[in-house]
Amino acid sequence: MPKLSLLLWLLCLFVAKAQWGRRNLETGSERRELMTTIQVRNPRNGQNDYEFTPPSADELHALALRLRNSGWAARALDERIGVLQSWKDSLTQQRAAIISALTTDTGRALISAMEFDGVIRSIDRWSALAPQLLQPEPAQSSVALPSISYKHQLVPYGLVGVISPWNFPLTLAMIDAIPALLAGCAVIIKPSEVAPRFVDPLRESLVDVPALPLAFVQGAGATGATLIECADTICFTGSVKTGKLVAAACAQRMIPAFLELGGKDPVIVTASANIKQAAATVLRASVLATGQACQSLERVYVDETIAETFIAELVKQAEAVTLNYPDLQRGQIGPLIFDKQADIIAKQLADAVNKGARVLTGGVIETHGGGKWIRPTVVTNVNHSMTLMTEETFGPVLPVMTYRTTDEAIALANDSVYGLSAAVIAGSLEEAEAIALRLEAGAVSLNDGALTGLMYEAEKHSFKLSGLGGSRMGAAGLTRFFRKKALLMQSGVPMPLAALDEANAQREIKRN
Repeated sequence: MPKLSLLLWLLCLFVAKAQWGRRNLETGSERRELMTTIQVRNPRNGQNDYEFTPPSADELHALALRLRNSGWAARALDERIGVLQSWKDSLTQQRAAIISALTTDTGRALISAMEFDGVIRSIDRWSALAPQLLQPEPAQSSVALPSISYKHQLVPYGLVGVISPWNFPLTLAMIDAIPALLAGCAVIIKPSEVAPRFVDPLRESLVDVPALPLAFVQGAGATGATLIECADTICFTGSVKTGKLVAAACAQRMIPAFLELGGKDPVIVTASANIKQAAATVLRASVLATGQACQSLERVYVDETIAETFIAELVKQAEAVTLNYPDLQRGQIGPLIFDKQADIIAKQLADAVNKGARVLTGGVIETHGGGKWIRPTVVTNVNHSMTLMTEETFGPVLPVMTYRTTDEAIALANDSVYGLSAAVIAGSLEEAEAIALRLEAGAVSLNDGALTGLMYEAEKHSFKLSGLGGSRMGAAGLTRFFRKKALLMQSGVPMPLAALDEANAQREIKRN
């Protein structure tokens, strides 16, 4: 072998061995994460008071295979509805335990109860809608080829993987799972490792419903990555950063990914708005659940002619809000669930103040009982050079910026990489709608805020970096879990090969 060729061969061998070693190191790291006990922090006291061990990759693959082969899709729709209703009864028996676990996961009691009750309503809602949405369609005749008719078969995905976040642990675990189950899909849910306690009583609720092909697995990033390897489609709710990784992993497997990601929702308050009511609406839609919601209002644009009065009213109302500490049963602001979020909020506020912003109320990360808290924070003198106005905050922070014209307000609202939702508050719905039609967002609340967290009937798509895939709202929330198979039926004589003989070319040319 010539010396140059030998050197090239040795170099290639060295590179290949290095890549093999790195891949095995990464695989080993993921394997260790899957098998290592994970400690979970309590958001109210800061203590690690819960732990779990994720399943191994082999265990997760075996679970996926078992659920996929359960024969669930072959059951009639009314049977699937009956099983879901049986599970609803079992869930109801576990209501107190589920709400208690959710309360510990999130540090808040009322919203935990609302999450549970919302899931029960969701089972009933989809059970009522599914028979209407999944009625067989009649065959239709082709216009181009009259002897051919066609119809469709709806084929559910075998296994849906749901990767859900920590801010609304139960709601966002079940919002995709319930319609997927009714569609005939098996489902595996991996909730966030930040808030996984509620899984224990949910597993108990499944004991008496063995026919339901639903499972919960606790784990971190490696478990989510393995779930993507197992599933036929993925529903992910979370950050843009992680969502891009999920999308790339799904693309490698050529499976669909339904992604609902971050937001930086704007609200435009016009000069004609009722100032007191507008301030109350903006406050509620910004600080509900301590601002830890994708659809929270995070940018406030107010007409300069009412700005002074509006800001004064907003500050007044914000200062009246209380923490639900030390009494869990009192107050409106809970702790920051994920402790690292406190660092993000503090960093954004510091950046804004260094660039000239003024904090009028709140603005300080407080520690109570070991948990991290922040009161409603109104900030003025802000602009789009500040991360507070461009990056997701996920906390009860209300940066207020003034505008002169409607065109300017719309341009500011659209000046974002996000497009999840938005709001317009004006003196009339007609005025609000005229502005809403020009906003680049998947849903716009008119004379209200964050309505997508309350009302699920209207289909919407996420714009820009806020998401990808079919709507989880409206009828599409169910129908997106099917692939359409076309059945093409010939009632006449099939075309013979002779019809495609080149001898027919001149005749066709002359005819046309």
